[in-house]
Amino acid sequence: MKITLLPLLFLLPFLSSGQQTIYDSITVGGLHREYILYVPASYSPGTSAPLVLNFHGYTSNAFEQMFYGDFRPIADTAGFLVVHPMGTLDIVGNPHWNVGWGTSTVNDVEFTSALIDSLSAQYNINQDRIYSTGMSNGGFMSYRLACELSDRIAAIASVTGDFNVNTAASCHPQHQMPVMEIHGTADETVPYNGNILFNPIPTTVNYWVTYNSCVTPPVITSLPDINQADGCTAEHQVYANGTNGAEVEHYKIIGGVHAWPGSAFGGVGTNQDMDASKEIWRFFSKYDIHGLIHTSAVGDVKRSTEISVYPNPATSTINITHDSGEPIHYSLSTMMGQKLISGNMAGQRQELDIDALPAGMYVLAIDQETYKIIKQ
Repeated sequence: MKITLLPLLFLLPFLSSGQQTIYDSITVGGLHREYILYVPASYSPGTSAPLVLNFHGYTSNAFEQMFYGDFRPIADTAGFLVVHPMGTLDIVGNPHWNVGWGTSTVNDVEFTSALIDSLSAQYNINQDRIYSTGMSNGGFMSYRLACELSDRIAAIASVTGDFNVNTAASCHPQHQMPVMEIHGTADETVPYNGNILFNPIPTTVNYWVTYNSCVTPPVITSLPDINQADGCTAEHQVYANGTNGAEVEHYKIIGGVHAWPGSAFGGVGTNQDMDASKEIWRFFSKYDIHGLIHTSAVGDVKRSTEISVYPNPATSTINITHDSGEPIHYSLSTMMGQKLISGNMAGQRQELDIDALPAGMYVLAIDQETYKIIKQ
C-alpha cells in the first residue's frame, strides 16, 4: 500500500527539542540497511526502556509509517523507543519485507536481530520488552518474527497483515506469544476470508489461540460507533488466560478496508472508532518476554494497612477492603494514565463499578500502592 504524506506533513507541529528523531543505518549481510529511530524526551540512560519495532507496508517506507501508524505521542507519555526499519527493494523496485513472497532472498530476520543489537549498544533497551508491529507487509513481518525471533520478541500486533497459508507448519516460537490482529472485513489487499496465498483471518487468530492455550469462546465487545462517517464499525474479541497470561486479541473492523484505524491519513473505511496505535501499546504494555507482567492477586499485602482487592480478573465490579480507620484515596486509570474512577473510602469497603469498561488491563492506585487489574 502506498501512502502519500509529504504534502500534509508540513501542517504538523514541530517536535520539542527534548525529543530525537534519528536517521541512521547499519550494514547486515553486505547490505546497507536504513532505519528511523524515535527517542522520547522522557528517555533516560539510567532506566531501561521498552522498544517497539514498527514495520511499514509493501511499497511504503519507514518515513511514511512513522506518521501513518504513529506511536510517537504515546511514546512521549509511556517512555518507550520506536524504531521504523526500512525494507529493501524487490525485483520490481518496491520496498518490501521478505515474508515468503516472490523471489526475495533478503534475510530480514537477521537484519531485525542486528538492528536490536545495534540499538541496544547505544541505548538502555529492556531486552524483555521488545515488541513488533506493522502495517500489511509489516504485519506479515511481525508474524515472521513471532515464529523465528521469539527469543527477542515479547509480543506482536499486526494491522491488515496475516499468515501465509504455509507459515504455521514452520512456525516454532520458543515461548508464549501474545498476538493482536486488527483487520477489516472489506480489505481487498489482504482479504479477511483469505485466498490462495493468505489464511482467513479467523484461521490465523485461532492458530495463536491454540498455541497459547487461551480460553474459548472469546469475550466479544462491540465498540461504540462514535464516528458514523467512517463507514465501518469495530468488534473486539479477547481470548484470555493463555500460557503465562498470554492473550490473543482481534479487532474485527466490519466494513473496514486496508487501513490503519485511527490514522488521519485515510478516508471511508478507515475506522475512527478506535486508535490502533493506542490499542497496540495498551496490549504490549501488559507483557514482557516471560508473559503477563505481575498483577496483584487477591489479598496481596505490601504495607502496614492490610488491603485486599478482589476479584482480579474482574468482569463487572472490583471490591476494595482495608483495616485502617483512616480515609484512603483510590483511583482507577488506563495503562495510558487516563483517570477513570477516583474517590476516598469513608468506610473499610468500597465497590467500583467497571461493567462499562472495555476488557483489558487497568491500574488501581490505593493510597501509596498500585495494583494491575484485568477486566474481562
